[in-house]
Amino acid sequence: MSQHKTMSEPIKVMIVDDSAVVRQVVRQALEREPGIRVIGAASDPLFALTHMQRDWPDVIVLDIEMPRMDGLTFLKKIMSERATPVVICSSRAETGTAAAMNALAAGAVSIITKPKMGVKQFLEDSANDVIHAVRAASRANVSRLASRARPPLAPSPKLSADAVISSGLGRGASMISTTERIVAIGTSTGGTQALETVLPRLPATCPGMVIVQHMPERFTAMFAERLNSLCQIEVREARHGDRVMPGRALIAPGGKHMLLARNGAQYTVEIIDGPLVNRHRPSVDVLFRSCAKFAGRNALGMIMTGMGDDGARGLKEMHEAGARTIAEDESTCVVFGMPKEAIALGGVSEVVSLHRIAPIIEHYGY
Repeated sequence: MSQHKTMSEPIKVMIVDDSAVVRQVVRQALEREPGIRVIGAASDPLFALTHMQRDWPDVIVLDIEMPRMDGLTFLKKIMSERATPVVICSSRAETGTAAAMNALAAGAVSIITKPKMGVKQFLEDSANDVIHAVRAASRANVSRLASRARPPLAPSPKLSADAVISSGLGRGASMISTTERIVAIGTSTGGTQALETVLPRLPATCPGMVIVQHMPERFTAMFAERLNSLCQIEVREARHGDRVMPGRALIAPGGKHMLLARNGAQYTVEIIDGPLVNRHRPSVDVLFRSCAKFAGRNALGMIMTGMGDDGARGLKEMHEAGARTIAEDESTCVVFGMPKEAIALGGVSEVVSLHRIAPIIEHYGY
């Protein structure tokens, strides 16, 4: 599998898209990059499969809408028969992200949204994004994505927030005296599937959560809605001023930074613009730093599967502020990048596998 390739071996890529323009532009962008070799470009999945039987790729760049077999069907076939990293490159997200979210749920590593008009110019301008996505995908442990690419168990009936909100906090309590706890989670590649494993297992009495999942604009709202339909807790895309409270998970909106703030004894979130931090907006480091500043020892910080090092420094700041800090173990990560960097910086209290994360969150603060 691709994660066992040596550094000297090129990443073999198959492009599957019914647009000749897309195939040409993506191929040219990838072939200019050292260490990447395009082994084929097909107009539909059936043509691609014929070629792939002779020379199997390390990464597939795949459209969703195509003749004879749609991309989602092809993705599910690949993940069930021979799990391979897939980068979705689709215009479907321009009008609605349900298809793209279904692709992530089925095991796609990442999404590149292309417009319906001006595709050639867009892809030429976004060549670095395509290259970065392919390189990240080549390092993904897709056997873990494939094993999670199934519908979660039906959730228990959802409880209203009134059933779980604690009324024990007095107004105007100082940060030192408040007992309200929060959980901050940062994740990237493989995180959508990891969060779908963790959040549906949480009861409506769990601590309030703030979550950064690296994801483009328009995707986070759909992702939050999907999680909300699977969970006992309330999950939604965060809005400026939202309260962080038991039984609620707030997902940072794509294209915005999310910060934890204090309003008396209560925690809220601020949603702001700003520059990319560690190439990301939202950034895990931005969220974690705000948690270190305003929650300190009242926070639990978790860094999960993802490419790069976003969140590593912020988690160390949380650790130094007295927070309990946890990294996902390599054995269950799709990409052991962000957790590895956080561990290396010395900001991690515990390293745990994915299946232990939900119980830790549930019992945090008891």
